[in-house]
Amino acid sequence: MSDETSGIVHIGCYTAESGGQGTGIVAARRDPVSGALDLLGVVATTPSPSFLARHPRLPVLYAVNELTEGTVSAWTVHDDGSLSPLGVRSTGGDSPCHLATDAAGEYLYVANYGSGSLSVHPLDAAGAPGERTDLVRHAGHGAVPDRQEGPHAHMVSPDPSGTSLYAVDLGTDSVYRYRRDDTGRLRETGRTATRPGTGPRHLARHPDGRRCYLAGELDASVTAYDRHGADGLTERGRVAASGRSGPVQSSEIRVGPDGRFLYLANRGVGTVAVFALDGDLPRYVTEVETTGDWPRHITVLGGHLYVSEERSGAVVVLPVDPTTGVPGPAISRVAVASPTCLLGS
Repeated sequence: MSDETSGIVHIGCYTAESGGQGTGIVAARRDPVSGALDLLGVVATTPSPSFLARHPRLPVLYAVNELTEGTVSAWTVHDDGSLSPLGVRSTGGDSPCHLATDAAGEYLYVANYGSGSLSVHPLDAAGAPGERTDLVRHAGHGAVPDRQEGPHAHMVSPDPSGTSLYAVDLGTDSVYRYRRDDTGRLRETGRTATRPGTGPRHLARHPDGRRCYLAGELDASVTAYDRHGADGLTERGRVAASGRSGPVQSSEIRVGPDGRFLYLANRGVGTVAVFALDGDLPRYVTEVETTGDWPRHITVLGGHLYVSEERSGAVVVLPVDPTTGVPGPAISRVAVASPTCLLGS
């Protein structure tokens, strides 16, 4: 069973513990033709499941619980979208905000934003997370005193085919590179420094396996990289994240399924910017408004762009033109309290 064949998506939310209005994870059925969502309701009551991930082989859903004493939770996913608890583990860090499994489905990685650390959890045969095998804390600070006073790990990006890992840290203006050994421990193999004040948030890999793109939350930039060797990164250049004036505050960055277009949500100006990936650098195409406030997360499913508008309390569905890559006017808008992440396949 997969989200694509079953038509089920799951939506993470901020709850009262993080100042949000949600109560947990919401399930919805996605129409494969129109892209519209039919809400099925809350399927897991859990504190601030702000980011979600799936096991690569098993029907298992994972969520960070973005708390001062952070945890990660796991559930078995049923065909109707309902969830059965598998377990909860401490991440050993403050405010976990992102997580991902390795390609083999053997380990789960978590980025703890508040403490600037990464935790590693082995996964058993059922996909349940075990106690940490490692906890690595970054050190240092950046050029923006109120946002970069210390490390803030914001994303983990495992290699699709191996044991290496990128860890994006907003607080230290860095992308760290790690290798995991057979005991579940991480060894740092390198560190790519961004320009001071970039505040890197998320990284999107191109399906060609060679290119990747980094969203700068603090300086409203997109940095293009080429991968070399096992996990090295070489900068190709940078472009502006938005053509709008004012605080941009970029959030989620995504490469479209066919690798021709790049999408970037900009919370401050309330837009999604579209870039063509037909040259050395992303080429700005256009920028569309999302109809609401604070587009925190975006994803592309079946020719539609799904925008989680955290402050508007809604998920918006925009059709994507298959030729130009540009999203059209919203065809659906459903009320979801404080949505932060929508997960499909």
